[in-house]
Amino acid sequence: MSSPAPAPLRSTALNREQRAEALAALSANGPTDEPLDVLVIGGGVTGAGIAVDAASRGLRTGIVEMGDWASGTSSWSSKLIHGGLRYLYQANFALVHEALTERGRLLTSNAPHLVKAQPFLWPLKHHYERTYSAIGVGMYDALAVAGARGHKTVPIQKHLGKKGTAALAPALDTSHLAGTIRFYDARVDDSRLVIDLVRTAVGLGAHAANRTRVTGFLKDGEGRVTGVTATDLAAGEEIRIRATRTINATGVWTEEVQDMATTEGGLKVLASKGIHIVVPKTAIDAETGIFLRTEKSVLFIIPWPEYWVIGTTDTPWTEDVAKPVATSADIDYVLEHANSVLTRPIRREDIIGVYAGLRPLLQPRLKPGAKAASTKVSREHTVTRVAPGLTAIAGGKLTTYRVMGVDAVDHALGEALAHAHPSRTENLPLVGAEGYEELAGRAAQLAAERDWTLARITHLLDRYGDETADILELIDADAAAEDSQRLGEPLTNAPAYLRAEVAWAVTHEGAEHLEDVLLHRVRLDISHRDRGLSAAEEILGIMAPLLHWSDNDAASELASYTERVEQIAAAEAETTDADAVAKVTRSI
Repeated sequence: MSSPAPAPLRSTALNREQRAEALAALSANGPTDEPLDVLVIGGGVTGAGIAVDAASRGLRTGIVEMGDWASGTSSWSSKLIHGGLRYLYQANFALVHEALTERGRLLTSNAPHLVKAQPFLWPLKHHYERTYSAIGVGMYDALAVAGARGHKTVPIQKHLGKKGTAALAPALDTSHLAGTIRFYDARVDDSRLVIDLVRTAVGLGAHAANRTRVTGFLKDGEGRVTGVTATDLAAGEEIRIRATRTINATGVWTEEVQDMATTEGGLKVLASKGIHIVVPKTAIDAETGIFLRTEKSVLFIIPWPEYWVIGTTDTPWTEDVAKPVATSADIDYVLEHANSVLTRPIRREDIIGVYAGLRPLLQPRLKPGAKAASTKVSREHTVTRVAPGLTAIAGGKLTTYRVMGVDAVDHALGEALAHAHPSRTENLPLVGAEGYEELAGRAAQLAAERDWTLARITHLLDRYGDETADILELIDADAAAEDSQRLGEPLTNAPAYLRAEVAWAVTHEGAEHLEDVLLHRVRLDISHRDRGLSAAEEILGIMAPLLHWSDNDAASELASYTERVEQIAAAEAETTDADAVAKVTRSI
């Protein structure tokens, strides 16, 4: 039986004041002060999940990240919470069961505001496919029900003929199909999940500081790691953070970080690039997602309220891990496979967004000179002791971040301490989750009270959960402002988002730069053809007074983001990774 979920100890808001307090607490660990119980390096979903787990156990916890929260792999995934249907065909039943169990928790208790059940159609070319595919999907459903202790958290599979398929997805070419199977997984805004995890950890007492780069490790006379040296990149100041246990959760940077502590042992990680394209909702006439098996991997066509996300690729990456970019060849690959099943082909001019990310896959031990195909490397995670006092974790997937957090903290603590301080995250609601269902039940009433569409209030509920009430209060408090400046008004060039969401990103979600908002919070970077540049000045106008920016500061922010947009566009015109990266002079 799991331990009861802990209650928040303090405010969950991420902002300048919170960051300053966190850095002061982290760097105040002098020789006579108590060190942290656990220090986490890495602010992606794995590191954030570890911080939540450690803080939930009552451990004195810190987490540092060299960039913005979720700025690496955890922003550029397929944005799916899924069991990994293809792993059934590799007979990896344990991994699928684990992932489906976590999917059920996220849908029902941990993050129901962020994680939404999503149906997919699996096209069948031959009638004989229906039998073995039905067995596979049936096992998928059975494992999901078993993981939820006999409860269905999503509907089970349904078999459709050509007519039923065409009714759900007119865009799907059924001329060469025997039919389809409809099955369910779930989708999530990956960046928002990470930010909510960090906020949840902070609410449980963790000290969290982004833009804090680890530069080395502290050791005692016996060679045990006792903390880190780090640079506050915002102020340029060096700090020392003492910790009894340090956990390296830096994904594709795992080896770079662990090599600062030791060149012996540790984990080896293979970076694999995955790219996605984004097209408008009008580009594909369908009420459901589409799942395709390809010769290398799988391809998902995933519906979101305003657009479709289509991907992914799976290719080895040997360039700078700070600069993952899509190439023209990558885009052609995705278009070719998507168009192979669509009645109306997607054209390049239909594309409104492209993004690329790197998966941190465990590198297998190979004979000298042999190479690993990234599609064959297991997604299962591994935790190991790199050096006394230093644990590393790599591998895994977005869906199983919570299990990874449990395993990493258990390993760092050791069996006896882990037993004395068990994980308490199984049913822990993340920020926004606890009162979401009750508030969502009043969505129509809330919309009517403000003369809003139901879609607008649902948009807020699905991003902020029960904190939607706080955002509405923020809007009401701003009612005296001029019409065009009110926080309750939509952004002029991105009307799906309210101006209040930009303000909230600064005051509660830790946004300190224009990129932070456009890439990880109000995510126009992936959903607008100009990557949000047309909305940038209005967004800067909201951010500037909250962050006390001068006109020069705002101009610098705009110039920096414009440079990013131009460099990525130049990279996407190239056909090879090396040529694409050559167009990029900064971290992406």
